[in-house]
Amino acid sequence: MGVILNGTLRCETPAQADKVRAALYTHIQLTRAEPGCVSFEVSATEDPLVWTVAEEFTDTEAFEAHQERTKASDWALKTAGIPRDYTITGLE
Repeated sequence: MGVILNGTLRCETPAQADKVRAALYTHIQLTRAEPGCVSFEVSATEDPLVWTVAEEFTDTEAFEAHQERTKASDWALKTAGIPRDYTITGLE
């Protein structure tokens, strides 16, 4: 088993949710193309301000490379300050 992240991204305002929707497709496509990405899902819930997040990477190195890439991404810029509540398992 690799590194698994599960949790939620919880917007505080409709404006934040609009930013998530605007950047999400590209973020998903870029992440799924990363070496070591096994699966990556960000799914809307019944609450228009909340998304569930489920990620799996082959190992710690792949997960950390993903974290580094996203720090400088359009996704990070547009979603800065939006609360996330994640649980990560499998880190070495």
